[in-house]
Amino acid sequence: MLDIKLIREKEEVVRQGLAARGHSTEFLDAVAADDALRRKLVTEVEGLKNQRNVVSKEIGMLKGKGQDTSEKQKAMRELGDLITAKDNEVRDLEVRLKDNLLRIPNIPHSSLPVGKDAADNKVVRVHGEARQFPFAPRGHVEIGEALGLFDFPRAARMTGSGFPLFIGMGSRLQRALIQFMLDLHVKEHGYTEMLPPFVVNTASMIGTGQLPKMAEDMYHATDDLWLIPTAEVPVTNYYRDEIIEKPLPVYLTAYTPCFRREAGAAGKETRGLIRVHQFDKVEMVKFVEPSKSYDELETLVANAEDVLQRLGLHYRVLSLCTGDISFAASKCYDIELWAPGQNAWLEVSSCSNFEAFQARRANIRYRRADGKIDFVHTLNGSGVALARLVVAILENGQEADGSVTLPEALAPYMGGVRRLERD
Repeated sequence: MLDIKLIREKEEVVRQGLAARGHSTEFLDAVAADDALRRKLVTEVEGLKNQRNVVSKEIGMLKGKGQDTSEKQKAMRELGDLITAKDNEVRDLEVRLKDNLLRIPNIPHSSLPVGKDAADNKVVRVHGEARQFPFAPRGHVEIGEALGLFDFPRAARMTGSGFPLFIGMGSRLQRALIQFMLDLHVKEHGYTEMLPPFVVNTASMIGTGQLPKMAEDMYHATDDLWLIPTAEVPVTNYYRDEIIEKPLPVYLTAYTPCFRREAGAAGKETRGLIRVHQFDKVEMVKFVEPSKSYDELETLVANAEDVLQRLGLHYRVLSLCTGDISFAASKCYDIELWAPGQNAWLEVSSCSNFEAFQARRANIRYRRADGKIDFVHTLNGSGVALARLVVAILENGQEADGSVTLPEALAPYMGGVRRLERD
């Protein structure tokens, strides 16, 4: 959530930020108008209350002298009713103000490339080279089904399309990747592991910015519970409504399944593991001092890249443009893996700096060196998402005989298994 003071003092800057995103100013217009009206009403109410206090003292003095105060008391009752009405109007305005503030996205950082959509994202760097095959590379569905790694038809019969079922060595590969990534982030990158709930309440979803804007993309379980779209939600809300007393930065990592309704977007490939409604992911979350958050973003990206480098995969890092960045982020890098069977780049990680946007919504604060309380900056990044990571491992590791050579880094987590083969 944006600071109302920013809107008051630098409204044109906010408007420029929204324009760079290609976002409507409808809610900003409403906030600016309601904030001005609220401040006007508060001033009026304070004047009326001061008037009431003065007259109340006058009535007391007149009563002490035995004088009739009935007319003044009647006027004060009418004044009291007017104050109550205006207080109620102020409260209604405050509710509306907050609701509209929650619908205004974050302002893009000045370093972002300006653009309308993903076509305008900027490639920052590329790691490795695409493997050259002496045969036509197959897609992960053909590879995995031949090796008995997953079963999409039975999964669809159990639940519906977009919910994968892994079995045998497919399940073991998933588990190995999760353990490998958690160990790397905890032992070498300095994160503390968490295992959070896989459902959260509405306040938590508002805190990280999924609600109210993206309600239709989420799975609503009950009146106040939602299936998490990413571990970012419960992990970031770990400190909701708190002052972080321990020294910053705080690094947390967690594995969770993730649930997203929007996975099967119109016009997109939905077969196999490319776009699914449920997938596994290891997430990294940081709580940092504002002055250090952009340096922390670079190390967050490096932590995600380390996963892919150790797995020997070809990837690229993109800086998202103003029109493609997420609702809550101020700056974001996407990491995409090359999938030869798809002949395409697949996003496996988004690493974002939200500045104080989430912290203000979730009321997450810290104690500065001078003792004052301020909002932290929050960051999060996929470290990384498994569905597409599995696609890349299978398609890049495939051999002519149908087997798949696994990354060497996974051997300790696969019980020494280095190749997936037909039974």
